[in-house]
Amino acid sequence: MANSWNGLLLVNKEAGFTSNDVVAKLRGILKQKKIGHTGTLDPDAVGLLVVCLGNATRAVELLTEHDKEYIAVVQLGIVTDTQDTTGEVLEKRDASGITHEKLSEALQAFKGDYDQIPPMYSAIRMGGKHLYELAREGRTVERKPRRVTIDAISLVDDGALSDEHRFTMEVRCSKGTYIRTLCHDIGERLGCGAAMGFLLRTAVGSFRVDQALTLTQIEACRDDGTLTEHILPVEGIFRGMDRVTVREEYRLPMENGNPFPLTMIREEDLEGEEDVIPLNERYRDGEPVRVYCGKDWFGIYRYSVKTERFLVDKFFYGV
Repeated sequence: MANSWNGLLLVNKEAGFTSNDVVAKLRGILKQKKIGHTGTLDPDAVGLLVVCLGNATRAVELLTEHDKEYIAVVQLGIVTDTQDTTGEVLEKRDASGITHEKLSEALQAFKGDYDQIPPMYSAIRMGGKHLYELAREGRTVERKPRRVTIDAISLVDDGALSDEHRFTMEVRCSKGTYIRTLCHDIGERLGCGAAMGFLLRTAVGSFRVDQALTLTQIEACRDDGTLTEHILPVEGIFRGMDRVTVREEYRLPMENGNPFPLTMIREEDLEGEEDVIPLNERYRDGEPVRVYCGKDWFGIYRYSVKTERFLVDKFFYGV
C-alpha cells in the first residue's frame, strides 16, 4: 500500500520548473494528490520551495506569511517588460557612472516599508485573468501599489560593476515582495534602469535552502526508503509562537475541536505572572498560539478578547 506522506518537504527548485510544476512532479513521485506549495518562484528562479504534504496543506496559508531571503544578481543599464533579463529589452541606458557608493546608497533607500507596484508579468488576478495573461496579450493595466517590507538589503558583490554593470545583493523581505520589481525600482532610483539576472531563494522563515532536496534526490530517497527522514513535522513551522497547554482533564472537548477559556490552561503556564498581568489581559485579540494537551499538539488557536476564549484557527489533531 502506498505511503500517505504528512508534513513539510523542503525542495531545492531548479530552473525551468514553475512552482506548480514541482507540485505536479511530486504528486507523481509520491503517488499522492494532497500537496501544496507555500510561495511561488518564477520558472527561472531557483532555491527553496517549502511544500506541504497531506494534512500539512492546512498550513499553506500560514506559511506564506513567513519572511523570505534571496540572493539576486542585478543587471544595470536595461529596462525589460518582465523586469528580468529574460524579457524584451524596452530601453538601454548608460550605467557607466554608477559607483559603489551610489549603489550602496540606493540599496539602503529601500530598507523598511515601501509601496511596490506589482509587475504585469505576475500571477495576480484582475478581471478574472492573471496579469501575465494580459501582458502576453500586449495589455497593460493599472495596478495598485502594495506595501512590502525590506527587512535587510546588502551588497554582496559589485566586482562586475565597472565593466559589465552587474552586482549581487542579498535581501530579506516580507511576503508579497517581488524581487524583480525591487531590482527594477533600484534601477529607476539610480537613473540607469535595471533588470534581475538571477534569483536564488535561500530561506523561508527558519527553513534554509541547504536543508532542501532536488526532485531527483527526493525520488532517490523514496526508492531507498529514507524519504521519511527529510519530511519535517508541520508543528515546526510555528515554533516562534507562544505555547499554551490545556489541563489533561479537558482533553475530550479539545479532541472535538472546541474553543476553550483561559481557566483551562495548565497552571504551570501561568506561574510567575499572576500578580503582574490579569488573566484576561495576557493575550492580544487575534493573537495566534500553539495549543497542546499533554504532549499532543492540537493546532493553532487565536485568542478572542470578546469571549475570553481561544478559538480554533487551524486544527491538526487526529487529521
